[in-house]
Amino acid sequence: MSKLINSPAWRALSSHYEAIKPVHMRKLFQEDTKRFDKFSVQFDNLFFDFSKNRINEETIRLLIGLAEQAGLTANIEAMFAGEKINSTERRAALHTALRNRSENPVYVDGKNVMPDVRRVLELMRRFSDAVRTGHHCGHTGKQFTDIVNIGIGGSDLGPLMVCEALKPYAKPNLRTHFVSNVDGTHLVETLKYLDAETTMIIVSSKTFTTQETLTNAHSARAWLVGRLGDEQCVAKHFAAVSTNLEETAKFGINSDSVFEFWDWVGGRYSLWSAIGLPIALFVGMDRFEELLGGAYAMDEHFRSAALDKNIPVLMGMLGIWYGNFFGAGSNAVFPYDQYLHRFPAYLQQLDMESNGKGVDRDGNAVDYDTGMVVWGEPGTNGQHAFYQLIHQGTHLIPADFLAPLHSQNPLGEHHAILLANCFAQTEALMVGKTEQEARSELIAQGLQGESLDVLLPHKVFQGNKPTNTLLFERLDPHTLGMLIALYEHKVFVQSVVWNINPFDQWGVELGKQLAGKILPELRNTTMPSLHDASTGGLIKYYQQHR
Repeated sequence: MSKLINSPAWRALSSHYEAIKPVHMRKLFQEDTKRFDKFSVQFDNLFFDFSKNRINEETIRLLIGLAEQAGLTANIEAMFAGEKINSTERRAALHTALRNRSENPVYVDGKNVMPDVRRVLELMRRFSDAVRTGHHCGHTGKQFTDIVNIGIGGSDLGPLMVCEALKPYAKPNLRTHFVSNVDGTHLVETLKYLDAETTMIIVSSKTFTTQETLTNAHSARAWLVGRLGDEQCVAKHFAAVSTNLEETAKFGINSDSVFEFWDWVGGRYSLWSAIGLPIALFVGMDRFEELLGGAYAMDEHFRSAALDKNIPVLMGMLGIWYGNFFGAGSNAVFPYDQYLHRFPAYLQQLDMESNGKGVDRDGNAVDYDTGMVVWGEPGTNGQHAFYQLIHQGTHLIPADFLAPLHSQNPLGEHHAILLANCFAQTEALMVGKTEQEARSELIAQGLQGESLDVLLPHKVFQGNKPTNTLLFERLDPHTLGMLIALYEHKVFVQSVVWNINPFDQWGVELGKQLAGKILPELRNTTMPSLHDASTGGLIKYYQQHR
């Protein structure tokens, strides 16, 4: 048995779980008229209601005790101080420095990194301003109308999600497109309707060696040169986010259009860096810095708020409560804002790549669950798709509901209907419908006898399904920055309790290594196959039918 499972705080929670497991939230609300006030937190323009959870005050006390036992406060300060908390790669994890709005220095290996951070931000401002105003034009002198970002993972998911979320703040007549999949269809369909004369392409790859990204980049380069008929056009139409100046120069990219970031910036935490260049181009650098400011505000809340009033801490510990004690295997995220339609996909990488680990920091196999499957879609679409499973299925699926109080596009009663659905779903998941309530409804509808008895079991809802609700004024850059940082810190909280490293991703590497071995075999039918029978058979089948 691991040290964590055998710890006093864990054992206390296990005992408490047995006591609270049979308690229905209906009863908790009936017994405590102040429950909503006790289990909600306001910070900035963000309101967090966690009262619809299977908890009482003792639960929160014990969960905070588990966080304290894990040394959460000290770990938070270690991250912000630039200590090498990414233990397997011996690196700091300082995405927080990228959005540091204060004058305070941040040190890595004795060097204050803030001058470099501010220098790159200024370069991003000059470049984005020049493109947006038309001072930086294409090879034929035309102003850019389309930005194509080529990246993968964090170099794609973060900027794509933010650009979608902040569309109301975009420059008119400037569109962004994102290519990540090495499937040629993704690039071809993206470029199909674009004008090469007015298209800028950003290649985001720290080492400028990522196979998928560079394959797409070279194909995009061939498209551009083929359309414009001059190799010199690359210097005007391409930019890069990379540290490999030698390779970007070989590609033909002007050094003034190459933006650096650092090894203490993890890919899935990198949208705050020069990886956010397409965001700056799309909405302008002022808005990009408002995004940074929102994240910084959440950073300060995370560092300074008492743990039992700390939104990322509460969200993280509630996730542990359901994942480790109730056995929940997934966490749903439902934004009731169409602009956030890519937010769940972004959180999938953030959470599952960070905490999908089976070995702790000391190299020991864990004997407790880490991480959850994260998924979701915007409301109200999901209500007509997978909500059925959450309401009446056999799995316990805790869910987060996010909604703005004000729409970016007020249209008749649309927003009131949207919020009515959001609030109704959390209520329905909590209260459910008892057999007596269902029977009364069916009788009122005129059913009786055998017809009623046959239908009755299908109309009963167990309820007692936990949800968090996050409300905010409207989805502006500052608020979006807060939301993203909130989930980043939630993931970190859980990693500390589980004693795992959330900043590496060795599981991503094995498939890449094997793909590198298989690719030459797909090209050359005479190479011997050194794979298992299934993989060898698939390779041979491809060779026979290509």
